[in-house]
Amino acid sequence: MPRTRPAYPPEFRHQMVELVRSGRSATELARDFECCAETIRKWVRQADLDEGRRDDGLMSDDRDELRRLRRENRQLRLEREILAKATAWFARETGSVPAKPSSS
Repeated sequence: MPRTRPAYPPEFRHQMVELVRSGRSATELARDFECCAETIRKWVRQADLDEGRRDDGLMSDDRDELRRLRRENRQLRLEREILAKATAWFARETGSVPAKPSSS
């Protein structure tokens, strides 16, 4: 199981992005601040997307909305499945639908 750590604060992320933009390398910053260089590169890429410097990915707002919609979609599918099972159960209980024959 991968080791997890608390998320870096937004101020720290912003500071790393500014340091990279001022000319320091992500590898050097990773060594100095004990975080992953690839993580710093991802922060810079996302900041560039959010500021309109790049257009090859989703902005943070779009990414957050997509995450929210996927979560909502998953919840709605679960609720639909539960309702379908409940409907089938109530139909059998009221005699509207004959019970399935058991295979035992």
